[in-house]
Amino acid sequence: MITGNVNHLEFIPYLPAKLRAAIDYVKRHINDETPLGKHDIEGNEVFVIVSNDVTEPRQARRAEYHAKYLDIQILLRGTEAQCYSTLPAGKPDTDRLEEKDIAFLPSGQHEKQVVLQAGDFVVYFPGEVHTPLCAVGKPANIRKAVIKIDAARAI
Repeated sequence: MITGNVNHLEFIPYLPAKLRAAIDYVKRHINDETPLGKHDIEGNEVFVIVSNDVTEPRQARRAEYHAKYLDIQILLRGTEAQCYSTLPAGKPDTDRLEEKDIAFLPSGQHEKQVVLQAGDFVVYFPGEVHTPLCAVGKPANIRKAVIKIDAARAI
């Protein structure tokens, strides 16, 4: 996991070039007028999904992980908490890795939390358990961009 702010990438000089380029793409091309949904950057190798969501209490959210793609979750508007685990995933209760590259489980082991404000991002690599869309206080509306990068070509 890597975390940072899109406006201060100089604090992360070790950020791989492909990830930095994808974040720069979002900074230059994604805004409040960008239509919701999938936008190709490099076909199925690198793309971004723009969404408007509502955060929920942590107990209403399920943890997830991916096998093929890494996620760069960029908060565009609002405040969002994300829980994450630095330990291996347990057995998923819903495994859709083959068809949708996602598996769900109730929670990660020994979860920690990061709170994102507009401009903040988190990178989750395949296998890293994370629970997005957790409310900070009351549920709230947010806008975010999730970049998906084929991990086999990410570095």
